[in-house]
Amino acid sequence: MDARIKPYDEKMTKTYNNLLGEFGTIRAGRANPNVLNKIRVDYYGTPTPLQQVGNITVPEPRILQIQPWETSMLKKIEKAIQTSDLGINPTNDGRLIRLVFPELTEERRKDLVKDVKKKGEAGKVAIRNIRRDANDYLKKLGKTEVSEDEIKDLENEIQKLTDKYIKDVDKAVEEKSKEILTV
Repeated sequence: MDARIKPYDEKMTKTYNNLLGEFGTIRAGRANPNVLNKIRVDYYGTPTPLQQVGNITVPEPRILQIQPWETSMLKKIEKAIQTSDLGINPTNDGRLIRLVFPELTEERRKDLVKDVKKKGEAGKVAIRNIRRDANDYLKKLGKTEVSEDEIKDLENEIQKLTDKYIKDVDKAVEEKSKEILTV
């Protein structure tokens, strides 16, 4: 790969990986510890990721269990979960916190699929914006030190990268949608 387009490939890779990370936080009926990735807990005045203040386990397919390393953190973890957009009420038994995920309704599943498609579309727009930036960069190069043929070749390479990542995003959207709709 040409060194001049490598940074754009890296940006597209980051965009794609970011999208996959967002898909990981969307729950699909089963309890998945990744839904807690965005939750921060006040740990002695510092917003800290939930995974760093306790042990998260999945004892049953629809239950997450959080056992804090310090019992004084129970209330703070409970509060952080309640104020998040998770939509689940935690139960605190004095030792650990349980999150029981309700079975998703058909309507909720369809809403989640719409959300996945919207995020996928945003990812594709971001990838196309990176392509546009790359092409702008190549046009500037064309005015100075590079031949038109070389510019055409680099533009084709950028287009192939774009097509590859768009295809990957479509595949990821399709897989996540299928996962959500599977009862």
